[in-house]
Amino acid sequence: MSTLIQNGIIVTASDTFEADLLVQGEQIVAIGTGLHEDGAEIINAEGCYIFPGGVDPHTHLDMPFGGTVTADDFESGTIAAAFGGTTTIIDFCLTEKKKPIKDAIQTWHEKSKGRAAIDYSFHLMIGEATEEVLAQLPSVINEEGISSFKVFMAYKNVFQADDATLFHTLKKAKELGALVMVHAENGDVIDYLTKEALANGQTEPIYHALTRPVEAEGEATGRACQLTALANSQLYVVHVSCEEAVRKIEEARRAGADIWGETCPQYLTLDIDDLRKPEFEGAKYVWSPPLREKSHQDVLWNALRTGALQTIGSDQCSFHFKGQKTLGVEDFTKIPNGGPMIEDRMSILYSEGVAEERITLNRFVDVTSTRASKLFGLYPKKGTIAIGSDADLVIFDPFAVRTISSDTHHMKVDYSAFEGKQVKGVVRTVLSKGKVIIQDQAYKGKAGDGQYIKRAKYNEQLRNQIYVEHV
Repeated sequence: MSTLIQNGIIVTASDTFEADLLVQGEQIVAIGTGLHEDGAEIINAEGCYIFPGGVDPHTHLDMPFGGTVTADDFESGTIAAAFGGTTTIIDFCLTEKKKPIKDAIQTWHEKSKGRAAIDYSFHLMIGEATEEVLAQLPSVINEEGISSFKVFMAYKNVFQADDATLFHTLKKAKELGALVMVHAENGDVIDYLTKEALANGQTEPIYHALTRPVEAEGEATGRACQLTALANSQLYVVHVSCEEAVRKIEEARRAGADIWGETCPQYLTLDIDDLRKPEFEGAKYVWSPPLREKSHQDVLWNALRTGALQTIGSDQCSFHFKGQKTLGVEDFTKIPNGGPMIEDRMSILYSEGVAEERITLNRFVDVTSTRASKLFGLYPKKGTIAIGSDADLVIFDPFAVRTISSDTHHMKVDYSAFEGKQVKGVVRTVLSKGKVIIQDQAYKGKAGDGQYIKRAKYNEQLRNQIYVEHV
């Protein structure tokens, strides 16, 4: 099966040019002008950009948390991702202490198999760094292709690991060729401030933010950076929300540390006042780290522009407002943490970033696709438009406008964090491995189209594709 995409403007992390694209099977086999292929399906992309499919390095689908489970699973979550132009996700396997790591990985395989609409992979949570756990990590990398480990510095008595666990994980990751990820907030301080707030009768959603101050994120980020430098290892800081954390990452990178930072659309466009909305509406915006004062948005946009932060994850973790978020109506600590972001990640970045001239087109592609693909062992199979790469492609109309709403989104969750927001730029067509799965706002694929990907090690490339020269 061949597909010929004509008359579009191809945009990669480094180049922008007009050309045709020829796809055969799952891969791109030719890029050029005036291409022709007998019997090929023709897609006219005139007036549109052609982006590599988005790579979302941070999702939580079908995830248990706080006595409940996220509203979106691997089927609804990946279909929504596809509608938004994302063609690959990396989800998180949550482990349990004293239980084999492979049990957790198998659980996530069972959650995702036959359900994912797009390709996917896993990160692995490390909650303890015992000799038994560390001994399992080589097979996790070599057999499962999981080359990234996440350590939580927050959620005391639930996910939080101590500094020794983080340091041991960093040392082991350096040895094995893995990238360590951290949720960087000082969980002990947050635990103290939370108990203090509840003792004072402060139970509303706004106290979720007020008990997780920017200093707690900045301190933890700086500590993680210093431990990384001490271990001579590599670190990826997830969901950076504030200036204090950005500065710690910048300082460490300037000193030569191998450290990377991610932010999310919610921190670029929403702020702490959303948590103050009346009638418990503020609970819709409870996630961690919390939303910050609006002044932090300019810092985050500038960090994306300059390269101080390098990626955009959605941190997709959706809970219904009714019946899930409302579990915390009398106690903000019982509000499940997380929001529905997977579908609108790229739209928000294009509309607020490119259309508002905060970032360039090429930077947009880099932060939404290419950089994550490189960091997490998917490149050049994913994250770029090149001969031999997977034909994961987004045909994007930069002039069309749409309004975000829970009435029209494709997630199961019952609200949108961006309700009523008008965005410039609309996904017209999405191809996943050469197959059209989104066309004119209709889903053409099926659950199970997505495949699990075993990723390469850190700083290595995934080169299991077949390269084809087109004549």
